[in-house]
Amino acid sequence: MTSSAERTVPTMAYGYQPEEQARHRAPAAVRAPFEARTWREFGYALLNLPMAITGFVWTVTMLSLSAGLLITFVGLPLLVLSLGGCRAIGRVERARARSLLFLDVDEPGPVRTKGRGFLARMGGQLGSGVNWRHAIYTLLHFPWGILTFSVSISLFTYGWGLLTYPLWRWVFPVYFGQNGLQVYGSDDGRHGWWLHTPLDMALCVVVGGLLVLVTPWVIRGMAHVDRIMVLGLLGPSRLDDRVTELESDRGIVVDTAAADLRRIERDLHDGAQARLVALAMDLGLAKEKLLEDPAVGAAMVDDAHGEVKIALQELRDLARGIHPAILTDRGLGPALSAVAARCTVPVEVTVDLPARPVPAIEGIAYFTVCELLQNVSKHSGAGRASVDVWQVEDRLMLYVYDNGRGGADLAAGSGLAGLAERLDSVDGVLAVDSPAGGPTRITAELPWRA
Repeated sequence: MTSSAERTVPTMAYGYQPEEQARHRAPAAVRAPFEARTWREFGYALLNLPMAITGFVWTVTMLSLSAGLLITFVGLPLLVLSLGGCRAIGRVERARARSLLFLDVDEPGPVRTKGRGFLARMGGQLGSGVNWRHAIYTLLHFPWGILTFSVSISLFTYGWGLLTYPLWRWVFPVYFGQNGLQVYGSDDGRHGWWLHTPLDMALCVVVGGLLVLVTPWVIRGMAHVDRIMVLGLLGPSRLDDRVTELESDRGIVVDTAAADLRRIERDLHDGAQARLVALAMDLGLAKEKLLEDPAVGAAMVDDAHGEVKIALQELRDLARGIHPAILTDRGLGPALSAVAARCTVPVEVTVDLPARPVPAIEGIAYFTVCELLQNVSKHSGAGRASVDVWQVEDRLMLYVYDNGRGGADLAAGSGLAGLAERLDSVDGVLAVDSPAGGPTRITAELPWRA
């Protein structure tokens, strides 16, 4: 149960006063006309008109001129220039959406060309989908900009004008010689309806108040459409995002492979290689001793035999770290059972797969579980653990549980962060649930390819 201290709302220490708390207790419909968001989006709608006119005039003029000059050598460069101008307009629009709509849209990547030279660069610009999406935005934004400007300024003017009408009605009898604002009637002023009675003014206040309350929500709806247009037409394409992601993943894979090669080289140099060098020296000394003192020589040969066994075990461990033979021969279930048997914590392994995945995915799944079980052995302080492997549609699921002290965190820069990066390089996901005090639940997803 939450204590009263936990339910206390901080006031001045966190930058807002008790009066502000009371103000925020007002209904959203009442707060909306006065919120900063409404005024920011209203300003965005007003700026839509000049930006829409600028983009439309540029695009239509330059594309028409370029199309007319395509029969000459000037047409194609002019078309590239017009697309470049559309991208410049898109840059301004992204900045405007970022500052007024709080929509952070990534900048599209540079245009990729398949060759070098002027013609290759020009062909890349003309074939860029991002450039043409910017041009489409300037054309579609023109009617939308007119609509949003007209609707916003009309609702704002009529709403606040009618709401405050009793304050400024006096200007009509003083300066225009009529009782009030004329709703309809003849030009000579003999017939019509003028808003001047108390009932008329009360009606104006009611209608104006309703318009003032409705206007923010209409503006927010139009701003949402603006966000969709900017995000869909002015942001990077999915292909660009995918290329960028694959380039990043390729770098991670290359770094991981280089680190593995360095580890293997270090293990060979510091382990098996050093042991074999010492073994060669011991056998040389034993050979000399066999002639002088057979008993001592035999003892040295026996020691060398033991060193051979240790060296072979180190080589087996190293080979298992590269790719274990049991994984190749028998699959993921027996391989994970062998890993669990070497863990210092009792581990229950359950593997329920309809078939074996491809070797690459199988190897990644194996080494993911190996690293997680190493963490359980070294850091968890657990009394038991479990590993579950199964398939869900097109995903291979790994679940590792331990009842240890918890506290594992992806953001702590530990080995889990590196493991998450390696999984991400093959479109995998690593999720960690490890509150302080435990237990720790780690779920990994890999693409299923059999």
